[in-house]
Amino acid sequence: MGLDKSIRYIKGVGEKRAALFEKKGIKTVEELLYFFPRSHEDRSKIKPIDKCVDGETVCIAATVYQLPLDRYVRRGMLITNMSVMDDSGVMQLVWYNNKYVKKNFTSMDKYVFFGKVSRAKNGRIQMVAPVYEKYGNERFTGKIIPIYPLTANLSQKVVQSAMELAINEAGRLAEYIPEHIREQYKIAELNFAMRNIHFPSDFASYNIARERFVFEELLILQLALHERRGENADTPGYVFKDIKCVREFTDALPFELTGAQKRTINEICRDCKSGRQMNRLIQGDVGSGKTAVAAAAIYMAVKNGYQAALMAPTEILADQHMESLSAMFESHGIHAVRLTGSMRAKEKRAALEETALGTARVVIGTHAIIQGTVEFKNLGFVVADEQHRFGVEQRAKLMAKGNNPHMLIMSATPIPRTLALILYGDLDISVIDELPPGRKPVKTYAVGGNMRKRIYDFIYKNIKTGMQAYVVCPLVAETENSDLENAEELAKRLSEAYTDIRVGLMHGKMKARDKDAVMAGFVSGEINLLVATTVIEVGVNVPNANIMVIENAERFGLSQLHQLRGRIGRGGEQAHCILVTDAENEITQKRMETMRASNDGFYISEQDLKLRGPGDFFGTRQHGLPEMKIANLFEDRDILRLSQKAAKEIIDDGPDNYPMLMERCRKLLSDDVIMN
Repeated sequence: MGLDKSIRYIKGVGEKRAALFEKKGIKTVEELLYFFPRSHEDRSKIKPIDKCVDGETVCIAATVYQLPLDRYVRRGMLITNMSVMDDSGVMQLVWYNNKYVKKNFTSMDKYVFFGKVSRAKNGRIQMVAPVYEKYGNERFTGKIIPIYPLTANLSQKVVQSAMELAINEAGRLAEYIPEHIREQYKIAELNFAMRNIHFPSDFASYNIARERFVFEELLILQLALHERRGENADTPGYVFKDIKCVREFTDALPFELTGAQKRTINEICRDCKSGRQMNRLIQGDVGSGKTAVAAAAIYMAVKNGYQAALMAPTEILADQHMESLSAMFESHGIHAVRLTGSMRAKEKRAALEETALGTARVVIGTHAIIQGTVEFKNLGFVVADEQHRFGVEQRAKLMAKGNNPHMLIMSATPIPRTLALILYGDLDISVIDELPPGRKPVKTYAVGGNMRKRIYDFIYKNIKTGMQAYVVCPLVAETENSDLENAEELAKRLSEAYTDIRVGLMHGKMKARDKDAVMAGFVSGEINLLVATTVIEVGVNVPNANIMVIENAERFGLSQLHQLRGRIGRGGEQAHCILVTDAENEITQKRMETMRASNDGFYISEQDLKLRGPGDFFGTRQHGLPEMKIANLFEDRDILRLSQKAAKEIIDDGPDNYPMLMERCRKLLSDDVIMN
């Protein structure tokens, strides 16, 4: 069976089940093979009944000596009991509301059962709803069994059966990691690894198989990024001959730049003088001064005779950039225009005309900048703010407005260096790891829900002194069986409890113009207290807001909590962030302690990666990369280092010498795999 063949042809799958598999992104045999288990259950060790312990999950081999008996209890619930025995003792098996189970057993026949052992009220040992098979004919018991992430109506047995058939029918897979690489880095051969990642003979074999696929995933990703980076590196760019002009701009600023800001500006200047197109990411914590760096770079572009554009994800953020950059450029005679979707027709026509003629040296706006009607005279420098809010396609459209303009991307999401190398492997990276002097760290507290009255009274008194506050909720509205705070209900309660302050409400289900109107009201001070969901995570600068309450804080990732906290403390007053949670588990406590102890976004992101474990950390798909299928960027850092070394050796040797491996890389970066 070919790897590109549809899985509907696998026995037991068919059209209906193929549609269920497609919900998990699986259409072909190859995609099925690379659908890795989330865990394994050890059903390989048979345990005597008299050795079974309450609470453990075990496998027993036992004979049916009393066939299933049905009895109905309250509200028509059906309970089925069956007794089995082995040489050591007797066990009761129990099923609830399964009227078909009794048809599957024959008296005095032997079966293998797998399930959790417990003690019934009568003291007898029992197993509820076990997995079972006829002894001597085991497919799903008697061995180590893969457990897969499922979707509705897709059972483990169906996936396990399909996987077993796919492995058997696919035949011998073509190995694409060369033998000398596998030997050097002690990496298992593909066919051994494929069988043992799904159906390992023992857990040692599983670990060997997993290391192979982690290495493979990270190696191919880095080679693919090198391909993309190579494309960028070969692209010629405008040469900014006068880079010393930046000094006249920075010297005129009413504040002293930090060392990290100066270092980043120097890196941008070198790029723009090199003759190749710049693709650089500025990564820095909230308030680290990325905008001032971008302003200096834009100034340099204009002084070298080019136009510059800055694209922000929301109108309110674009307006804020317009205000702050115009103030910086005004004394230098640089004319900037605003371009957003909500502008009136007359105003928009004027902005478009100035942009096309080149009289507008700087254009600041939203995705309206990349619309077909927008034409630049000589765009030489572009900035994308909060880049994770823009897809690959949107950034490409922005670049297409000029002839290979230099690209500067800004992100206020601090991430660990190891992850940055993966997410931004096709970009040069500048890190602004200093905060401007005099910035007071936000004081952070973690408290239980019993403190709410005191918290909101504290906010009320603070507002009465002329300050403002945020309250963040995990939900928009009340949902069934949820004890989580929701923004709509909380905003209503606070409005009723504190009638002489103005409470605003903002969430993701609102129309963009309604959200902008609420945020504008908060920026202007018309709204004193803003109740919101995480839509305010990346947003505007409100210096007057000095308190944030985050309800059900356990529901948010550490990095998300840090991003939210970054919305306050932008003025001169001491800021307070209050995390409300009643969760007492160890992980939550560690996360709250991390937030209390540190305001360093890079440290917090490292802890977040450590505590959250595997998963789509920071939404890698938003960065134009496929999410990790098996690698864990915290636990697998040693393998990451090996894969980086191997990737460098392959690149130095010449990627053309590894045609099968590079074909895998190009497939990874194809439009079918990468999401825009």
